[in-house]
Amino acid sequence: MYLHLGQESIIRTKEILGIFDLDTASLSRDTRAYLAAAQKAGRVVTVAEELPKSFIVTVGEPHTVYLSQISAGTLKKRSGYVEGISNL
Repeated sequence: MYLHLGQESIIRTKEILGIFDLDTASLSRDTRAYLAAAQKAGRVVTVAEELPKSFIVTVGEPHTVYLSQISAGTLKKRSGYVEGISNL
């Protein structure tokens, strides 16, 4: 199964490690440091023309981070994720 991240970007759901709300997750110093390191390493893909609302971390070494203008809640619903039970 695939997940549409916005614009013309899609990823396989089984490659998703996590879907995060950018506003709440970036309150953490560790999350900000992780995102800054990913950006510096060139591992951030922006798929939003507008201000991003969420970020998605995918498997692989190193991980890829996608910034999306679609909310984390909407992306989770589209992915088939059920709280506490991953269908990914």
